[in-house]
Amino acid sequence: MGIASAALALSATACGKNSSDSGSGSSDSKATKAAIAYDIGGRGDQSFNDAAYAGLKKAEDELKVKGAEAEPSAGEGDADKVQRLTSLARAGNNPVIGVGFAYAPAIEKVAKQFPKTTFGIIDDTSVTGENIANLVFNEEQGSYLAGVAAAKASKTGTVGFIGGVEVPLIKKFEAGYVQGVKDTNPKAKVLTQYLTQPPNFDGFAKPDLGKAAAQGQLDKGADVVYAAAGLAGSGAIEAASKAGKWSIGVDSDQYNQAGLKAYKDSILTSVTKDVSDSVFNLIKSVQDGKPQTGEIRYGLATDGVGLADSNPKYKAMTDLIAAVDKAKKDIVDGKITVKTAP
Repeated sequence: MGIASAALALSATACGKNSSDSGSGSSDSKATKAAIAYDIGGRGDQSFNDAAYAGLKKAEDELKVKGAEAEPSAGEGDADKVQRLTSLARAGNNPVIGVGFAYAPAIEKVAKQFPKTTFGIIDDTSVTGENIANLVFNEEQGSYLAGVAAAKASKTGTVGFIGGVEVPLIKKFEAGYVQGVKDTNPKAKVLTQYLTQPPNFDGFAKPDLGKAAAQGQLDKGADVVYAAAGLAGSGAIEAASKAGKWSIGVDSDQYNQAGLKAYKDSILTSVTKDVSDSVFNLIKSVQDGKPQTGEIRYGLATDGVGLADSNPKYKAMTDLIAAVDKAKKDIVDGKITVKTAP
């Protein structure tokens, strides 16, 4: 789902923030208009949605695309998403990209109404069509590496996992992480907690929930906490930092996120998903006249997922890095098969 908070209400046109929306189409075939509709939390989550925005921004800068952004509204349903995607498609945007699996029902409906428009959906393969591109990732592989890193960095032998909402996508993060920890240190203990259960998706949106959950795990001896919880994960990062313990970020390289600058030294690493390039590549394919469709998968072998090494303290842990590098090679070579469910 990304993973993300306090959303802004949409305008009547459902176009939310428009970075350079021009209203009507251009006679220049190269002047592609592209749009992204954000997941829970919207832009500014320091994680999933911001990674998608980075892809749109790159397309604006390098491809001279005219980009439009649409924010979610609090407590919205599928009908709101249908209206949002319909408005973006009617405005001439192509492609229109839904950020997160929650857009699946809406894209299934709207894509049929606009057969000449390419629709992208991130983190979902349940809806298919001739004009639908499913942009998906092997989150479990990146999370396995995070588990290796956590086990090597931990001094207490206890680490934590916090999932935003207990849905199959986030269970992939949990499964890979726990497997990586246990393969590295069979005696290690992994504390697991989910913040909310569907249909309550606040676990992707409220930092206070992540902070409280992380504090609970820290109080039980965890000295590394990995949160796959979007904006709520920023609360976990804050709690770990204030306790002088490690956190592991998700989706974006959270060490480099401006909103988390105060806690960056405690962010050991982040499990990255190349959401940015997935968005950029889809936009470019449409502009080139060869739109991507079907399942487009990003995995460890192509650096579609991975671990960030921005923190100098991480780079100094040579034994940890060696273990992570070996695990990556073994996964790519097929010697390790990472579970997708706990």
